Amino acid sequence: MITKELQPGYGLWKEYKPEKAPYRFRARTEATARTWQKRTRKELEGLLGSEKSRSLSFLPKRLEWIDKGDYVREKVVIRVSKYAYMPIYILLPKGVDRPLPAVVALHGHGYGVKDIVGLWEDGAERNIPEGYHKDFAVQLCRSGFAVAAPEISCFGERQTDFSHLNSEIGQPIPSTCTHTAMLAFHLGKSVIGLRVSEGRRLVDYLQTRSEFDVSRLGAMGISGGGMHTFFSSCLDTRFKACVVSGYYGTFQGSVLSMNHCACNFVPGLHRFGEMYDLIGLLAPRPVLIEAANYDNIFPIAEVKKSVSRARKVYDVFGVKSNIETDYFEGRHQISGAKAYDFLSSHLC
Repeated sequence: MITKELQPGYGLWKEYKPEKAPYRFRARTEATARTWQKRTRKELEGLLGSEKSRSLSFLPKRLEWIDKGDYVREKVVIRVSKYAYMPIYILLPKGVDRPLPAVVALHGHGYGVKDIVGLWEDGAERNIPEGYHKDFAVQLCRSGFAVAAPEISCFGERQTDFSHLNSEIGQPIPSTCTHTAMLAFHLGKSVIGLRVSEGRRLVDYLQTRSEFDVSRLGAMGISGGGMHTFFSSCLDTRFKACVVSGYYGTFQGSVLSMNHCACNFVPGLHRFGEMYDLIGLLAPRPVLIEAANYDNIFPIAEVKKSVSRARKVYDVFGVKSNIETDYFEGRHQISGAKAYDFLSSHLC
């Protein structure tokens, strides 16, 4: 019989003490909280390996321009680092004055960004919301926002082709997320850091486009896109409001306790405590947490516990009500019942 003392994680869990983390949120006044933010944001940026490539030209190239009736959809590719390029779908409502309030829409796991902009995996058009993403980038555009939806690294057109491993030597084909995470760990970086870097680069690009009012910028993401939204907003204060769907909870009760993609992990992240500590880097900006009562990878009890702790953090800034929630019946998916009005109320 295997006892708990023989299990490899048992000893590691004994070392998991977020309440003693050096960069946890423990401020009691807004002044000390602001000092904590400045120091902790710098340390988190270093831990994630979030690179700055702002001196590089974007070299934008338009690949597509489609008239969808009430909005237009453009596809561009920009350079996001010395060696990498990123496709982006730009959705712009028609018949409204510009520049527009803007939202970066961040997809989760699946077949990539096409799944949030009204496209099937083969590129065919679709006209009804489908899947757990529910075409939320389209819904944002129809709510009056200029929307930028990037192809996040490791998905869609940004997957690694490992087919030679299977055809030549019979190796199983690895997940791009897992392979990229292991490579990043080897280099002292992380996939979260890579995605945050590219997200910040995207915001830099949006500042060059006259359709986007980046002074009124928000972010919205589901699952892995919720993770992206959360950490990007922690580091980049240009995001003035955000919707985190199907991600926020606790590391202990979700990411570290059940099967999650390797892209969720950052060596040394324990030094920053729990999610309800890190959310102090978002304060006092408004955030909406979407969580389903049957989400099997982000348990609703952990979400509610973490939201309760997060409100205490926001209370230090005197804005406890700036953390809003949409607890809804369902599984791991976008809700949208409050999200579009929430972003409109804070960005429009």
